[in-house]
Amino acid sequence: MKKINVLILLLISSVSSAQEILTLGECYDLAEENYPLASQITLLEEKTARELEVIQKDYLPKIDVNAKASYQSDVTEIPIDFGGQSFESVDKDQYRATLDVEQLIFNGGKINSRSDLKELELQAQAQEVRVTLYQIKKRINKYYFSILQLGEQMDLLDSKRDVLSERVDELESQVKYGTALPASEDVLKAEILKVKQQQDELESQLHSALNSLSAYIAKPVDTSTVLELPQQRMFIHNEGSRPETELFKLKEEELDQNKKLLSKNLFPNIYGFAQGGYGKPGYNFLDNSFQDFYMVGVKLNWNVFDWGKVKEQKKSLDISKELIDAERETFNFNNNIELEEANRNIVKIQNMLVKDREIIALREGIVETANSHLNNGIITPSEYLTEFNNLYEAKINQQLHEIDLEMAKANYKVIKGSTEK
Repeated sequence: MKKINVLILLLISSVSSAQEILTLGECYDLAEENYPLASQITLLEEKTARELEVIQKDYLPKIDVNAKASYQSDVTEIPIDFGGQSFESVDKDQYRATLDVEQLIFNGGKINSRSDLKELELQAQAQEVRVTLYQIKKRINKYYFSILQLGEQMDLLDSKRDVLSERVDELESQVKYGTALPASEDVLKAEILKVKQQQDELESQLHSALNSLSAYIAKPVDTSTVLELPQQRMFIHNEGSRPETELFKLKEEELDQNKKLLSKNLFPNIYGFAQGGYGKPGYNFLDNSFQDFYMVGVKLNWNVFDWGKVKEQKKSLDISKELIDAERETFNFNNNIELEEANRNIVKIQNMLVKDREIIALREGIVETANSHLNNGIITPSEYLTEFNNLYEAKINQQLHEIDLEMAKANYKVIKGSTEK
C-alpha cells in the first residue's frame, strides 16, 4: 500500500513539473524579441555601420588615374628669330597620363560630425521601432488576462456541475423512495447540459486566445501551460519611462547635431595634393618630346560667403525642434488623460470586489437554506436552481473582477511606462 502511495505521489509530481509556468513579464519579453518588426533594429544597425564606414573613408587619400590623347587644329607658335635660332612648335597631337593624389588635411571636423549625426539617426530610428514594439504590451495584456478569466470560468463551471450532479443523486434517491416527483431531477439534469454547453463555448474562446498569445510570443501555449496571475503593486506617484519620451529626446539631439554640422560647413577645407605623369608635352611646352613630370602642393577651398544659407537652415532646424516640443506636450497630455481613466477604472473594480464578497456571503446563506428546503420538499428544483445560479453568477463575477483588477493595473503600468513588476 505504501508503495502505491509513493508511486501516485511520483506521478503527480512528474505531471506538475511538466507544466510550464509563464509570467506576464516573460510574455512581454518574448513578444518584443520575436515580433517581426524587431528585426528592423538589427538591420538598421548593419546599415548604419556600413554608412559610417563610408564616411570614415573620406579620411583616406583620393587617387585618380587620368589619360588623355588629343589632336587640335592649332598650337601656339613663337614667330621671333633669335639670331638664327627658332623654337620648335608643339605638335598638334598631344598625349598625357597622370596619377593624381589628394589628401584631406583639415575640414573643421565635418567628418566626425557626420559620423555623430549618423549614430544619432540610428538611435532615433531604433527607438521608433521600440515605440511600436511597446504597444504590443497592451495586446499581450488582452490575451493573457482573457486566458486567465476563461480558465477561472471553466473551473467554476466544473464546480457548479459537480454540485448539481450531487443534487441530482440526492433527488434520484428521493424519487426512488417516493418523496420527490420524477420530473424534479430532470430540471437539474437540463441545467447540467446547459453548463456543458457553456463550457464548450468557453473552451473554443480559450483555444482562440491561446493561439493568439502563442503567435505573439512565438512560443507554443496550450491548456497545459500555467499562466501566473500577477499580484501587482501600484506606483501612482512614481515616474514612468515611456519609450516615446526617449524618442523625443533623441530627435532633439539629432537636430542639435545637424546644427553643429551646418556650422562646420563654414570652415575651410585644406588638401595636400600630388600629380605625377608622362606625356607629350610635359609641363615645359617648349619641349616637344615625351617626358615625365610631377607636381606637389597644398590647396584651400573655402566658401567665405554662402548668402545666409546656413543661417536659414539653422532657423528651419529650430522650428523642427519646436514641432518636437509640441509633439511631446501632446503626448504627455493624452498620456495623463489615459492614466487618470486607468486609475479610475482600478478604483471602480476595487469597489466592485468589496460588493462581490458581500453578495457571495449573502448568496451562500440563501442557497444553503434553499438546499434544505429542496430536500424537505418546500420548494421546487426550479426555485432552488434560481438561487443556485445566482450564487455561481456572483462567484464568477468575483473571479472576473479579480482578474480585471490585475489587468487594469497592468494596463496602467503600460500607459505610465513603469518597469516595476
